[in-house]
Amino acid sequence: MTTALLPPATDADLAVLREQLGRPARGVVGIAARCVCGNPTVVATSPRLPDGTPFPTFYYLTHPAATAAMSVLEADHVMRELADALAEDEDLQAAYLRAHESYLADRAAYGEVPEIEGISAGGMPTRVKCLHALAGHALAAGPGVNPIGDLALARSSWSPRRCVCAQPGAAG
Repeated sequence: MTTALLPPATDADLAVLREQLGRPARGVVGIAARCVCGNPTVVATSPRLPDGTPFPTFYYLTHPAATAAMSVLEADHVMRELADALAEDEDLQAAYLRAHESYLADRAAYGEVPEIEGISAGGMPTRVKCLHALAGHALAAGPGVNPIGDLALARSSWSPRRCVCAQPGAAG
């Protein structure tokens, strides 16, 4: 598990996040994954936003190219394929449950929020609901922690090992 606290986001990180998202990022507690150039790729968000709203999505994918790649996979019905694989493979189910537990432990390091207790993101531990959330967790936690996120990243056109931040329309 990756329950160590993240270093806080810098003003430069927050500026890049604003550009990536088209709005200020809310409740940022740190940058959980970065592009090879150093720009944020995944932000870690407080389980309770500053306005008091419970927010279960601790790992939030922000990199424009990564989010676009996950959107393409979702449009291409890859979620259905991954859900079918999950339904048929007991080892995958067990690994996905461990990913869910890891996610909850990471978020709990930043506070317990009763309204979202036991709720992680992306459909874990039994469904495949949002590849953006699952890829964000996979990038933050590293390979081998979230098997569905790992599979989505492997199937995508985007790679965390190749910077595309300087391309038109991307942050940087």
